[in-house]
Amino acid sequence: MSSSATRQNHLVQIFLRFGFLIVFAVFFVLFAVWNPVFLQGGNLLNIVEGSAILLIMALGLTLIVATGGIDLSIGIALDFGAAFAVVAMSSYGLDWFSAACAGIIGGSLVGLFNALLVVGLRISPFLATLSTFFIGSSVQRIFTNGGGPISYRRMPEEFRNLALGDVLGVPTEAVIATVLALIYFLVLERSIWGRQIHAIGMQRSAAIVAGIRVNRILILCFVCAAMTCAVGGLIAAANIRMFTPLSGFSYLLDAIAAVFIGAALHPRGRPNVLGTVAGVLFLGMIANGLNLMGLNFNTKDALQGIILVSALALAVAQRRARSS
Repeated sequence: MSSSATRQNHLVQIFLRFGFLIVFAVFFVLFAVWNPVFLQGGNLLNIVEGSAILLIMALGLTLIVATGGIDLSIGIALDFGAAFAVVAMSSYGLDWFSAACAGIIGGSLVGLFNALLVVGLRISPFLATLSTFFIGSSVQRIFTNGGGPISYRRMPEEFRNLALGDVLGVPTEAVIATVLALIYFLVLERSIWGRQIHAIGMQRSAAIVAGIRVNRILILCFVCAAMTCAVGGLIAAANIRMFTPLSGFSYLLDAIAAVFIGAALHPRGRPNVLGTVAGVLFLGMIANGLNLMGLNFNTKDALQGIILVSALALAVAQRRARSS
């Protein structure tokens, strides 16, 4: 092989191994050159703040995907979290903390229902959570007489601070998302429970033989994931002082993309928290940068979809290059 061909092959291998980071850096520089506002501290903070709910949703999904499953009902868990909290305050006069607890309990019901279908009735996670999505969507429409929002303008300031407050200058929702990401990292990457979850995801039959209580872990994962997504619902409700039916669906596809980008970045193709965070930040940067470019709605969505598909393809190629 000639020296030029060897050099070209070497460059290809470098791109495949570090391609996602290269693409991330290229778009970062592109947006910065196109509009200097992109690099301003306030805008970068907006990217982090705007990605908080998506990160929370993606963390819950990461837990389920790590078990070898999928959860298409994470948006329903978000909706139930918001609905239970808003109704608890507006109709029952509960204080903000009790209402927040009610919202988390509401989200956990979605996880329990998924666990019943997957563990109890042995329905595949895809079909089970898809059924939960349709049932949860119908329940919301029925409860709101067709999908009208439930507003509560006298929402306590403490509850509103979940979305609009700050901790030492950092938006509260970003702090909540960071704390949850740290907890998920410690659980999935640094605990015996996390190793058991990954064992189930890689080969369930071997996990059963090894004595891992697979059903119990699956139940806990579905419930914990739904409760996590319900926290996202609390932040969403606090931000606009209302519950909007089916608003959680808007996060589903991006959360799936972030989780699978993160998994593709892992040398063994394993869902992981750091990869999910990278995927969420990438999606947040792309959305923010395209908005600053002043593109119309349809063009922006088309470009965002093309970039997302390309990033996924590159991440998969990168994983294969690392494993070769």
